[in-house]
Amino acid sequence: MRVLLIAIVMSSLLIFGFSALRAGKETGMISGKTEVATFAGGCFWCSEADFEKIDGVAEVISGYTGGHTEDPTYKEVCSGTTGHVEAIQVWYDPSVVSFRDLLNVFWTHIDPTDGGGQFADRGPQYTSAIFYHDAVQKELAELSKKTLKSSEIFDLAIVTEIREFEKFYEAEEYHQGYYRTCSMQYQMYRSGSGRDSFLGPIWKKNKFNTPDVTTGQATETMGRATETTGQVAETTGQPAAGSARVERPSDDVLKRELTPIQYSVTQSCSTEPPFRNEFWDNKREGIYVDVVTGEVLFSSTAKFDSGSGWPSFTKPLEEGNIVEKKDESHGMVRIEVRSEHGDSHLGHVFEDGPQPAGRRYCINSAAMRFIPKEDLEKEGYGKYLHLFE
Repeated sequence: MRVLLIAIVMSSLLIFGFSALRAGKETGMISGKTEVATFAGGCFWCSEADFEKIDGVAEVISGYTGGHTEDPTYKEVCSGTTGHVEAIQVWYDPSVVSFRDLLNVFWTHIDPTDGGGQFADRGPQYTSAIFYHDAVQKELAELSKKTLKSSEIFDLAIVTEIREFEKFYEAEEYHQGYYRTCSMQYQMYRSGSGRDSFLGPIWKKNKFNTPDVTTGQATETMGRATETTGQVAETTGQPAAGSARVERPSDDVLKRELTPIQYSVTQSCSTEPPFRNEFWDNKREGIYVDVVTGEVLFSSTAKFDSGSGWPSFTKPLEEGNIVEKKDESHGMVRIEVRSEHGDSHLGHVFEDGPQPAGRRYCINSAAMRFIPKEDLEKEGYGKYLHLFE
């Protein structure tokens, strides 16, 4: 499936330069604060898309590792004879996101019981593995695998390998950021691969915590949801600042806690009337969070008057909390915007916003709760005060 998609887009693909962060990738450190992790989780398009949404991740690079062939090509790796697997290198700030957090993301985005590939992609080049860079990563990886086994979330054996990292080869330029540069082809592939339809039901009803290797106590971090299935809090109004991972309330709770318009918008994809909603003309400084979960969505610093009659933003405040999906309802083709953990319908994003980004996130007021800057600290969102200093 992927080979056919590549053939379609190769003739028209623009080549994008890598950022300067990649210059230090062989050392294990890019700056004094940035470290590297290497994961193989099947299709590196999907792995890159999932990890790039994590707060604290500086960059994700797709490539090949674990084999015996020097500087392999995509075609050679696809043959299954090089020993390499498709993998990603994740460059991250450990003061923001820990390796333990990244392990939780990894385990909840793969099928760790599949020894023959991942989802629709079959062959040894698509098998899953964690490649540790030092003794601490090795210990954490082994502990997390042991914890996953004992959780009995999966009925079958956990076969994902934990291997020592040796060398990483960057994949061809057209593979880098594929989910952005060829978003339509990527969405078609991801939908057809079966990844999200397999993982969604599992992580909607389960959670996974990697224990702290130094204390033996489980962290409060939960597995991130897939692109199509969110996880949110048990009760509405529960803060989920930044990239917090929480469970979704039951439908009974939502019906009890939300107003009729809030429930209709977030759960049934309704649209509130323009110019007759709570925040379309709100000019106060503060942030906007998911009305269901409290996960951070947008800031007043990115809000602008689009003339549409709905709150409009140039960009999310926390990109990891925003999911974009193709919407073909009502005889139109649009890009729907949903919250990651709550899976709440928020609105749509259009390509007619102000430059330089050129994007307009058109969001229903009923899908959000506004927190003024003076209340950020007491409501658990103090980390965002710097936006208004």
